[in-house]
This record gives sequence, structure tokens and C-alpha cells, in this order.
Amino acid sequence: MTLFAVHCLDHADALPRRLANYEAHKAHLAQGPVKTIISGPLLAGDGETMIGSLFVFSAEKIEDVRAFNAADPFNAANVWQSVSINPFLMRVDNRS
Repeated sequence: MTLFAVHCLDHADALPRRLANYEAHKAHLAQGPVKTIISGPLLAGDGETMIGSLFVFSAEKIEDVRAFNAADPFNAANVWQSVSINPFLMRVDNRS
């Protein structure tokens, strides 16, 4: 399995769509062939306003991550303005 970093930035007017689709988004992340390692919203400088999403996924290949991300309810609701998906080499993990 390979790790992939997914960086998504929202459209300026996306917050209502983000909030309306949050439960479906969480359900999507909990299922499927791609395992979510970490995920959460990106925040504006105020530390509160959600402006995007950051994920680290584990998957066999990048095409699996692209398909999984494309099927995300946030994508279907046009929350994200841009999405960047790259292989990720974790060198340090201080979570435990």
C-alpha cells in the first residue's frame, strides 16, 4: 500500500454546501477501497473558518485515490475549487 496526500481548496462560497454534505462526506470516508489515515478541514487564518480539506489515504494506486475523491459528496456538491493528489512518503509520525 502507498500513501497519498490530497489537498483540496474550497470555492469562496462553498461553506453552506460543505456543511450540508458533511455527514455524507464522513460516511464516504468510512467505506471503500481507500483507507483514510488522517483527514480534516483546512482553516483560514482565523483558526475557525473551513477553507478546504486535507487527507492522507492508503491505497494500491493513485487511480484508486482519484476515483475515491471524485466520488466524494463534497466533490459532487462542488465544494472544492481545486484538488491536488500526490504520493506521500511519511518519514515522521509523532501521533502516538
